[in-house]
Order: sequence, then structure tokens, then C-alpha cells
Amino acid sequence: MRYLHTMVRIKDLDASLDFYTRIFGLTEVRRIENDKGRFTLIFLAADEDVESGNTNKAPLLELTYNWDTEDYTGGRNFGHLAYEVDNIYETCQRVMDLGVVINRPPRDGNMAFIRSPDGISIELLQKGPALPPAEPWASMPNTGSW
Repeated sequence: MRYLHTMVRIKDLDASLDFYTRIFGLTEVRRIENDKGRFTLIFLAADEDVESGNTNKAPLLELTYNWDTEDYTGGRNFGHLAYEVDNIYETCQRVMDLGVVINRPPRDGNMAFIRSPDGISIELLQKGPALPPAEPWASMPNTGSW
């Protein structure tokens, strides 16, 4: 397993980028604009990770800017922790066998969500290409919020 990123939702893209880059000193290393989903993802890395040239393996801060902003309450501005796993199906089965609810099953063979005992959302991402859809995951519904 490898730690990937922490996601934080932001309301003001310019103010947040100014804070995280100019004031806090992080560097933008990747940006994804999604017109259909109406959001922008901006990935930031610490200077040492940028200088090492290893930002593809560095833990990142993901700023998520939803174009149709809302007032985030109840910690909703903090999105999730993300970890890359060797086999998403085996990982989900292992944690489920240990009593963890799979809130968003890996129906696509790529992504799942679980929650910590304190309600922190954790995203599990398949290392490399997505695995072929498989049961019971492909038909498993979401449970609770993620």
C-alpha cells in the first residue's frame, strides 16, 4: 500500500491557490479540469518532493474546486485520504472480513471508499489499470456516505 493524497474542498480557487502556493510554499504539479463533472482538481507537492523530481510518488495535497460551490458543513471540506493498493478486490475483502463496511464498492475495479472509526473517508485506488469488473463488487450497492 502507498499513501497518495489528501483531498480538501475549496470555495475560492484563487484565494486557495495563493495560500497553498505563495504563502504556504507548495507547488502545483498537476491539474485536471472536468467540464462534465464541473470541477477542477489541483495537486500540490512540497518543495523537497518537487526538487527530487519524484512528484509521481510523493504524497500530494489535492484541492477540489467544485464550480457550483456550496457552503461545506460538518467537515465536508475535508474530502478523504487516498491509498493505492496492489489488488483492490483483495484489499476490500480483507477489510470487510475484519468488520469494515465498504461504503462505495469497487464496481469499476478501480476505486472504493471505506470510513475510519472516526468517520474519515478513505479512498482505495487500484495500482495500475483497473481490474475487470467482478462479483460481488460489480452489483454491490453503496452503503451510507463516502
